[in-house]
Amino acid sequence: MLKIDAHQHFWTYNPLRDTWIGDDMSILQDDFMPEHLQPILEHYGFQGSVVVQSNQSPSENDFQLKNAEQYPFIKGVVGWIDFDSADLSEQLASYKRYPKLKGFRHILQGEKDRAIMLSPAYKSGIAQLESFDFTYDLLVLPDQLSYAIDLVKLFPNQRFVLDHIGKPDIKNQDINDWAQQIKTLGGLENVYCKVSGMITEANVRSWKVEDFTPFIEVVFKAFGCKRLMFGSDWPVCRVAGTYGQVISLLEKYISTCSTSEQEMFWGGTAIKFYDL
Repeated sequence: MLKIDAHQHFWTYNPLRDTWIGDDMSILQDDFMPEHLQPILEHYGFQGSVVVQSNQSPSENDFQLKNAEQYPFIKGVVGWIDFDSADLSEQLASYKRYPKLKGFRHILQGEKDRAIMLSPAYKSGIAQLESFDFTYDLLVLPDQLSYAIDLVKLFPNQRFVLDHIGKPDIKNQDINDWAQQIKTLGGLENVYCKVSGMITEANVRSWKVEDFTPFIEVVFKAFGCKRLMFGSDWPVCRVAGTYGQVISLLEKYISTCSTSEQEMFWGGTAIKFYDL
């Protein structure tokens, strides 16, 4: 079984740039590079990973593509691009030269305009991604899920993946509204979901495995094993636990799926979605 971590990050820490890493996440105020992740992946039997942008600048793409060139275990890169760019088509055409650049993401969760993904510029940008066969990672909070649903319905041929199961409020077990939106998203066949980023949405100091079960059940029922993919969210997961703990959260639940479904979850879905 080929195992792929479908969601992780690399950065060289810059306090002026990386203002999202506050003192409550001081464990992340450091450099996290491929040489740090590679032995962890090997220890847990993963053959590769997909690195996802954490900084919104063209230089981020250069940085991650350089990492991917130097480290074969990096199978794909999810970069960033400005949908307001006048030369967007030219940029996308240029990025097609890099086989490991698979798609793009914008940090929608941090936007003041919560429905920015429905703006003309944004929709035009998504339409161009489709024409160049790039994927799109949706990073949203629960209050934005309805807008995400409206967006993906407009582009039934575009491959979307929801990051971090839509970041529900696991800490307070606020599940009902989120679950309804996830059910709707799961009904759209062009949308996939990363089972990732959960432990940082719980009580980071005192979470229990049982805290996650109802949320895991919702996404498995909504998407099915074949449209779900594992992501560690390393190194962000370090705020609330270890790489091994992230895996163990899911091992028991996924064991009820068939062998082929387990293979899809741990790697096959990511390989298919990102064309790794």
